[in-house]
Amino acid sequence: MTSPRIAVEPAGSRLDALTEAVLAGGGDIVPVEDAEALVWADPGSPELLPGVVARGRSNLRWVQLPYAGVEPYLDVIDDERLWTCGKGVYATPVAEHVLALTLAGFRGLNRYACASHWDRPRGQNLFGARVTILGGGEITSEVVRVFAPFGCHFTVVRRNPEPISGVTNVLGSEHLHDALSEADLVVLALALTPETTGIIGREELALLGTDTWIVNVARGRHIVTDDLVAALQAGQLGGAALDVTDPEPLPEGHPLWDIENCLITPHVANTPEMGLPLLAARVTENVRRYAAGQELIGPVDPEAGY
Repeated sequence: MTSPRIAVEPAGSRLDALTEAVLAGGGDIVPVEDAEALVWADPGSPELLPGVVARGRSNLRWVQLPYAGVEPYLDVIDDERLWTCGKGVYATPVAEHVLALTLAGFRGLNRYACASHWDRPRGQNLFGARVTILGGGEITSEVVRVFAPFGCHFTVVRRNPEPISGVTNVLGSEHLHDALSEADLVVLALALTPETTGIIGREELALLGTDTWIVNVARGRHIVTDDLVAALQAGQLGGAALDVTDPEPLPEGHPLWDIENCLITPHVANTPEMGLPLLAARVTENVRRYAAGQELIGPVDPEAGY
């Protein structure tokens, strides 16, 4: 079996770990001009990728991207080569963060943590809660697994309503409003596309119960921020726990910072310390599969945009 010729670019803090991952999978490290595959090592510099791909010319047959979200790369993703991303790589730490945010919100921990006096009792149970999840990928599957001990009742809304293990109801996107109106907890774990941008706005927020929490670990632009601020200030829902925001970073002085039942974390559901070993393992496995002519994990659909 011939070792695949793989470039790892650009230089940065992840270069050594991903270079080792390529070698562990049986690949040879070469300049991109001589490569048949590219592992993109810097999620913070998507603007550099088109130039690197151009240097690889038609020899470049496969590109591995670092994150599940590929919207920064949509201008360069094409049908001429195979593109893979980090779908499912970070599902476990993200699901753990969903659980942490949910329990903090349901139990009022954000309010108690900021209190300067003995406050009144508040809180609701996660046990037996009705959980609606938007998106049907690996994060959703991990959320269902992590939440399993709490005996929750799951409804998943996804573009293609195919069955998911542990989920009673899997609905198509046209049933979103029905799924929202019955939820104690709404989790956003879907890809950002033109169809899902602003999927939660004034009309959708009005369907939620006054004790319902919404947790967003996907992308900030899934939620219309001004509508969320208005709904929270009016007491229309229990609260919001946001690991992602629009705009992001959320600027100082933004109204969301001052809303008592809004819990914000700075896009840390998956940190570099958590994620790099997981990404390296994915790269190693995909290099091994590529060398063996097997199907790669995490393919990107250029038409769908994820």
